[in-house]
Amino acid sequence: MSQPPSQQPPQGGFGAPQEPPNGAPQPPQDQPSPGGPDLAKPPQTPPPAQPPAPPAGPPQTPPPGAPAYGYPQQPPAQPGYGYPQQPGQAPGPYGQQAPGPYGQQPGPYGQQAPGPYGQQAPGPYGQQPQAGYGYPQQQYPGAPAPGGPGSGGGFLKGKTGIVVAAALAVVLAAGVGTWFLVSDSGDDDPKKPVATGSNDPKAPSESPTVDEGDGSGDGREAGDDLNAGRKPGEAKVAWLQKNDVDLPRNGSAVQGPWFAGDVVAKAMYRGVSGYSVADGKQKWKLDLPADVCATPNTPTPDGKIVIGVKNGTTDRANCSVLQMVDLNTGKAGWKKEIKKNGNWDFLSDIGLAISGDTVAVGRTGNSNAYRVSDGKDLFGTPEGNCKPFAFSGGDKLIAAVSCRTDDVKNPQNQVQELNPATGKPRWTYQPPRGWEVSKVYSTTPLVVRLEHEEKKQYTIVALTESGKLRSQLAPGKGDKLTADCGNSFAIFGEKLEGCSGVAADANTFYIATEDDSSGTARTNKVIAFDLNTGKPKWEAPAPAERVLKPLGMEGGDVLLYMRPKYDTAGAIVTLPPTGGTPKTLLQHPSGAGRVENGFFSAKVLYQDGRSFIFSQRVSASNDKEELEQTTMLVFEK
Repeated sequence: MSQPPSQQPPQGGFGAPQEPPNGAPQPPQDQPSPGGPDLAKPPQTPPPAQPPAPPAGPPQTPPPGAPAYGYPQQPPAQPGYGYPQQPGQAPGPYGQQAPGPYGQQPGPYGQQAPGPYGQQAPGPYGQQPQAGYGYPQQQYPGAPAPGGPGSGGGFLKGKTGIVVAAALAVVLAAGVGTWFLVSDSGDDDPKKPVATGSNDPKAPSESPTVDEGDGSGDGREAGDDLNAGRKPGEAKVAWLQKNDVDLPRNGSAVQGPWFAGDVVAKAMYRGVSGYSVADGKQKWKLDLPADVCATPNTPTPDGKIVIGVKNGTTDRANCSVLQMVDLNTGKAGWKKEIKKNGNWDFLSDIGLAISGDTVAVGRTGNSNAYRVSDGKDLFGTPEGNCKPFAFSGGDKLIAAVSCRTDDVKNPQNQVQELNPATGKPRWTYQPPRGWEVSKVYSTTPLVVRLEHEEKKQYTIVALTESGKLRSQLAPGKGDKLTADCGNSFAIFGEKLEGCSGVAADANTFYIATEDDSSGTARTNKVIAFDLNTGKPKWEAPAPAERVLKPLGMEGGDVLLYMRPKYDTAGAIVTLPPTGGTPKTLLQHPSGAGRVENGFFSAKVLYQDGRSFIFSQRVSASNDKEELEQTTMLVFEK
């Protein structure tokens, strides 16, 4: 059943609950407000979709041409409609509504403006953006200039966006010249992908990158061994992988990783590769005719995945080709063009999510779903006033839905759980007007982030199994929460899933605070929220001069990554569900600390006793540096 727009999520909007602004009446702190959650209460400014911070301590100069720590990971060579978008990353705060036949609210609503470290816009109390991590605001070749304070982050927020929007309005009003917006084919026809082999990755002790003091190396001496001098209790480097793909000028985002049996796979540029989890040897490589432009967060239980591939290699190519891949073997399965729903169905960028044997495709005002096993059409854009525009997968298929309104500045969104086979809603939750669905932090239990563009506010709500409002998180005064949801330049597509830095069990949600740099080195804390009340249950400070990032759950405990700093390697640690002091599960070796520290944008996973560190982008100022970049680093006991 839909919740009426007047139903407000439970008491506890972000910010300082004890001090309502402008003399607003304050509901009791020990119970939800009578009308439900108070989403009108000013929370903090939305945390930036920031990548993991670099180590605390003295700053280190990034390699020349490499993206600065936390820099948006998929900037295009030049902004503008029709530009081929980078795949699978999530947009940030919303931009303006794209024109449509009914004035429909677009799904992605723009994205966060590029900033040196994923900076956030000033919040309701005029807060300034958070400082970076000490690195210079260096950009890799072709990157757009960082946005300044107050930019708001949307694609149509800056001067370039205004010009593009004005040009778009003129073009649409004239009814001519729309080929570059609605064309769904490039100049090149896709060719059937070919699975090929490649050389085994280099062992950790081979082909090191010598650190000559210019920031272009990884701190290793020629011929060194990352496991040499390993101390008692330290893990060992199981394997290390370096980039072996010649990339275009701006580099490429790395999608994945995905696990299937004894294979770990990733996608980058125009290919997908699978490696042995045990030793890193390449098992297969699938070459693609054009760029990978969209990927889901998880494959099917039997290891199949569907990725988006551009339908050409020109700037006018759309992200409209779906390619199924068996991650166990690297074999290409079915391939088909996304069924387009009229001229207003923009396929320049899309979002993909897999639940069971269904892959759902979302973009502004339109959606499709196909059976992963054979590519059969399952369902498309529903009739009616409300239409899904983005999805989150896993054990449930969750949809973000936009409903047509007469006021673009006061949108109406919904959250729905869909039957993956039919697309029929099992339930609908409707937040108050103005609050838009931004991210799904957890599917089971269901934890969703909502944003209010006009008020520059956000909130996190938990929903029950039947779609009722369970609670609204209420952080303590001064606690600024953060999660890493990536960053991208996307106009018409949004990815709800894939945020890291959060964890949840049946009754508790775990999230870290932003780094505190007031001391001699950065540190933070992890806060556990009661999902039944929204109130904090406990908080656990990180060890001195260290930073913790939740990864998930492990045997009932909270699994976290303790980031390295300039003179100390990282570690995988756990916290009991009752809080306390972190316990080390896997201490990374000090001999690999400089390499681990050299990941300027990394994704960390822990699986079956191994920790995996993956680069989320490969980019360099020249081919030599590009081919020497470490892309995967794996530790084991």
